[in-house]
Amino acid sequence: MKRRQISNFLVTILATIVLLGTISADATSRFPVRGNHGVVSSSSRIASEVGVNILKKGGNAVDAAIATAFAMAVTYPSAGNIGGGGFMIYHGADGEATAFDFREKAPLASTKTMYLDDDGNVRDNSNHAGILAIGVPGTVAGMELAHRRFGSLEWEVLLQPAIDLARDGMPLSWSLSDSFKRLNNYWEMYPSSGKVFLKDDGSFYEPGDIWKQPDLAATLERIQTQGKDGFYKGETARMIASYMAANGGIITLEDLAKYEAKEREPIRGNYRGYDIVSMPLPSSGGVGLVQMLNILEGFDLKEIGHNSALYLHLLTEAMRRSYADRANFLGDTDFNEDVPVATLMSKEHAERQRATIVMHAASESDPARFAQPYESDETTHFSVVDKSGNMVSLTYTLENGYGSKIVVDGAGFLLNNEMGDFNAQPGVTNERGTIGTEANQIRPEQRMLSSMTPTVVAKDGVPVFATGSPGGRTIINISLQTILNVIDFDMNIARAIDAPRIHHQWLPDSTLIESGSFSADTLRLYEQKGHAVRETRGIGMAMGVYRDPQSGVLSGAADPRAEDGGAIAY
Repeated sequence: MKRRQISNFLVTILATIVLLGTISADATSRFPVRGNHGVVSSSSRIASEVGVNILKKGGNAVDAAIATAFAMAVTYPSAGNIGGGGFMIYHGADGEATAFDFREKAPLASTKTMYLDDDGNVRDNSNHAGILAIGVPGTVAGMELAHRRFGSLEWEVLLQPAIDLARDGMPLSWSLSDSFKRLNNYWEMYPSSGKVFLKDDGSFYEPGDIWKQPDLAATLERIQTQGKDGFYKGETARMIASYMAANGGIITLEDLAKYEAKEREPIRGNYRGYDIVSMPLPSSGGVGLVQMLNILEGFDLKEIGHNSALYLHLLTEAMRRSYADRANFLGDTDFNEDVPVATLMSKEHAERQRATIVMHAASESDPARFAQPYESDETTHFSVVDKSGNMVSLTYTLENGYGSKIVVDGAGFLLNNEMGDFNAQPGVTNERGTIGTEANQIRPEQRMLSSMTPTVVAKDGVPVFATGSPGGRTIINISLQTILNVIDFDMNIARAIDAPRIHHQWLPDSTLIESGSFSADTLRLYEQKGHAVRETRGIGMAMGVYRDPQSGVLSGAADPRAEDGGAIAY
């Protein structure tokens, strides 16, 4: 078959899958998918298939992750992106582990009070909405850096599936169709976005319609042939800078040309003999995760019982202490030299914090102390394991769902609104969750603090499982509970991801629980300890892969909370 015939055949098959409603069938099982050669688990089943096809071509976990990431920029526009940023953890079967930081940066023209009016209040939510909320994107630079370090297939091969999906189109799922319609006011506000998310006559795409993105395909082709220079320089960069200049933005050609992703030493902890390898600052995820695991290691959680009232109480108290420290101390270490990372992750600090936990009563969250900054639920995570046992855990985001909702005219991709993750009101910390601490205030070229927590758990230097999730402020706690479910409660990766979750973040002083997931008796006992409860439909969408240390069998699971998600194994 010629490439065009193959592509048309693929579109027909995908359309059938969407219309039959089977696109996320394997995401609804409490049993993982299994294989011997590789697994990809993501919020987009189509993108997971792209990643697995790269593994079948002989690519490794990093190759598959890169191809999946670019595919999700086409298939999962609410969070998959080339106009945002994120983090990747790589852990090789040989024991080598590293972290890639491609978090967005503040533009050179930004200032710490750029969003404030004369009274010191944020103007019209401008740090979250509009063109000034956009940070300098990092995804493309991050993918190229990871490929340069560990890629085995040619860069061009990894971009081609995304280009084909954008140019030839894909059948629209029910969830994408619904979200396009919900956001129609933005498509009317930003005509360049309307060109992408509405038909030529201004009508809506319906489920099963073939959605094509020719401008995005052309942008991806420039990245395919020129690497990161095809995004940060040349035609695409000029499109970004021109759009900014014409619409009151501040990102310039200089901002784009200066952007660099960074390889960093990962956060490392140990929990009950397992190695925890996670993301360092400017992600707070690794520090917070290790801190909470250290606190909880002092309790016999299995004896206490999974999701019992006492178990939920101990989780909450560990979360409360970690999130208070997060708000107080953490920020981009390239701009903050005195962040006490080693102290916060030490067993001694955990022992001191554990000693302050009262078994029968909730602690008080003091509004005069610290909460945490805003971060959206609309992030996405995927995990990959290859036949050699190498693992990748990657989380990236546009911030809000569909980011700023602004598409660069002619370039076809959405821009983030990540500047909202900075502390916009210096010195102001209050019970509503506003944080004004120094470490995460706006500085030109600083990376904003994040909660993203891509993590690989290893034993004796060999990767066992990888996990992570979207969920904004809930991400660290989602990763925590997934890890506890596997290590303390011997759950397979599917059950560990599927299990009910809670979330507490210091302030506001209440616990989010998944509605209908806990018994009335459990919640009554939990509330009797002094905890306030708020119900929510779902917390995050975790994705995980696992390698059995004895048999070597690979498995994976996509969170059933992800409507279009899928884990693919072969």
